[in-house]
Amino acid sequence: MKKILLSIHPEYVEKIISGEKRYEFRKVKARLRPDIIIIYSTSPVSQIIGEAEVEDVLVGTPEKVWKITSMHSGVDPTFFSEYYHNKKEAVAYQLKNVTVYTEPKELKDYGLNVAPQSFAYI
Repeated sequence: MKKILLSIHPEYVEKIISGEKRYEFRKVKARLRPDIIIIYSTSPVSQIIGEAEVEDVLVGTPEKVWKITSMHSGVDPTFFSEYYHNKKEAVAYQLKNVTVYTEPKELKDYGLNVAPQSFAYI
């Protein structure tokens, strides 16, 4: 089972937990398709709060990906457009079965000293 750890801003972590955000957007796709995404909530939380299963990985033009994901993106169209400005490809990890840990974990629990800029294989 392949796992990656993603650094995600706390406001989007909350939307993932609530189910409002069912896609996590990235500019770069992991070379190995992950089965699980470990969710690291960035500052000021700075903890690993849970994980989610990856149902699908969508890759395409930003326009195509937005058309598929917009209803459950958890972001507004302006943010999405700015995030992918001048990019030819967008990546969206479709999340399901989000699990929030009863006790948040630290990066060191996964052998990491710093949060990854993009992602880290676990």
